[in-house]
Amino acid sequence: MKTIDKIPTSKIERASQLVKTGLKVGGNYISYYGEKLIHPNLTKEKLNENNAEDIYDGLKNMKGSALKVAQMLSMDKNIMPQAYVDKFSLSQFSVPPLSAPLVRKTFKKYLGQFPEEIFDTFSPDAINAASIGQVHLATKDNVKLAVKIQYPGVADSISSDLALVKPFAVRMFNLKGNDSDKYFQEVESKLIEETDYELELKQSILVSNSCNHIPNLKFPIYYPELSSSKILTMSWMEGEHLSEFTSHNTDLEKGNQIGQTLWDFYMFQIHALKQVHADPHPGNFLIDKDSNLIAIDFGCIKNIPNDFYSPYFELATTENLNNPILFEEKLYELEILRLDDNDETVAFFKKIFHELLSLFSLPLQKDTFDFSNKNYFAKMAKMGENFAKDTQLRKMNGNRGSKHFLYINRTFFGLYNLLHDLKANIDTNNFKKYIKN
Repeated sequence: MKTIDKIPTSKIERASQLVKTGLKVGGNYISYYGEKLIHPNLTKEKLNENNAEDIYDGLKNMKGSALKVAQMLSMDKNIMPQAYVDKFSLSQFSVPPLSAPLVRKTFKKYLGQFPEEIFDTFSPDAINAASIGQVHLATKDNVKLAVKIQYPGVADSISSDLALVKPFAVRMFNLKGNDSDKYFQEVESKLIEETDYELELKQSILVSNSCNHIPNLKFPIYYPELSSSKILTMSWMEGEHLSEFTSHNTDLEKGNQIGQTLWDFYMFQIHALKQVHADPHPGNFLIDKDSNLIAIDFGCIKNIPNDFYSPYFELATTENLNNPILFEEKLYELEILRLDDNDETVAFFKKIFHELLSLFSLPLQKDTFDFSNKNYFAKMAKMGENFAKDTQLRKMNGNRGSKHFLYINRTFFGLYNLLHDLKANIDTNNFKKYIKN
């Protein structure tokens, strides 16, 4: 794979890259509509493919939060055309890596030595590269190590990147009013945390120590003395990415075992630790030869405050969903309903969210749930499509819900999609036996 020697870090450089990408996308639309005049039955499939490729090509050399947003979008297969999902999912572990000289320069700056002075062996070429950093294989004292190196300038460009994409996000998600800033601040704060490898090191050790009693779940060993704010060293874990495993696996028993482990891991974090690994994409998990699940990245951890946790999961039961008084009370607690709403607005959002939460929380209401059920995911996709077309909803103030919904809902959508890929049938209460009273 071609390497890169420089990442655009200034606001002007990054804005220019986005403008160039926008011009390419504009050209694709002109070509599409011109061709459609000749062929009226032409679909948007080719247009989506061209746009996805041009947008990804523009973002992959920028890296950082711009590419991270593409990665986040690729996790929700219900809101984007498949061409975008396929292309943007490459940002999870397959983008152009830094060149060897730039890697050496990073080591010298943040660990005071070149990699060959620290390790017995060090691969100059990255094993894989994602949105914020890339991984190299090294050895020290006969131990294989994975060394993650952060791209230069990533942390410094987060605020300016989000400012550039904010106008598009405002339109896409129908955000109105000054309080929309709270959502952008939530995203910005989490992205900044993801660029702090010292924080990730602490989070990785905490989660791995807290969850290592869950069967069929493995974690790397972390090396603080070989890590810094931009470099993170851990033991090398053998396995294939979860998406690679699901692409060829036909063993339902293996899929169920891995899916159960994944579910137990997430439910334990949420209900016992009150925090969760909020980046459940396939690039963050490996499957080893014994069908163990290996969690390898803890840069994005979302803490769940009690005043959000309680009403959120109280509305995950059929009994509470069907209790009109309690249901309305919890919607106020979750900031979905507001004190300045009139009766018509209250009735509208109660109807919308009752439908949404009844479907979304269905796996949490059952003792077992089969995530291979295509009908369930088709209903989720159809509901999203209906909401996108709802003219009354578009007229409403789009700023509904606590800022904590952003990463908690993202976590569940990502988890559901991974379990669907695994075709897993799971026991939803199994995790409870791992929680100490």
